[in-house]
Amino acid sequence: MDSRDEGDIASLQAMLSSTETIHIYGAGLKTERPAYSAVRELSERGWAIAPLHPNDGGATIEGFPIRPSLEDGIVPKVVVLFLAPERARAVVRNLIIRFEKEEFPLVWFQIGAEDEQARQALQEMGVPFIEDDCIVRFTERHSLQCSSQPLPQQWFLQTASENGNGCSIWSVHSSESASLDRPQEALEWVGSLQDLSQSNHTIPRYIRSLRKEDESLQSLAVRLSGEILT
Repeated sequence: MDSRDEGDIASLQAMLSSTETIHIYGAGLKTERPAYSAVRELSERGWAIAPLHPNDGGATIEGFPIRPSLEDGIVPKVVVLFLAPERARAVVRNLIIRFEKEEFPLVWFQIGAEDEQARQALQEMGVPFIEDDCIVRFTERHSLQCSSQPLPQQWFLQTASENGNGCSIWSVHSSESASLDRPQEALEWVGSLQDLSQSNHTIPRYIRSLRKEDESLQSLAVRLSGEILT
């Protein structure tokens, strides 16, 4: 049973349901880890998932691309921490540095990720966080679904050209069908259309600069698919 009062539960339900993308720290290619199965279970309820793992960037879980980090410019709404406490603390510290209170994401500490220093910092900032509960089990108990239907999600990948000439390959994928391991060549960028529109990383900024008059960012990204970028 939930120990929160009914108003808090209703507010949390509404917030989660209206969120399109859930960012999951610690979701990498180790299939036995709870973070890996959480990607599948939450996506089955309609959410787009943004897995984050520093070692597995460019690979996929259930069709969603793993990001090596949360890039500058990306503003997540829900951040789930499948991490050891000291690593969860580092993520929270980074979020506090990057975001003002008004845009701060909901931080969800999966059971075992709780950290007293992180908790105190979030309390002092006056921002929401959840602990002593599992986000997957919470959505199950309350029969929650993503209300905005963002799936299937189109996403984009840029890797170094295999011939080592300094060029890059831009490709388009879908969460409905993508199944990729770590890129053989160097990963240069990976993300969704929302990431492409928001990120301050050099590559999204360059891609956005190639847009023709009256061309949507999605149309541009698809037009560049398979091209050699210099």
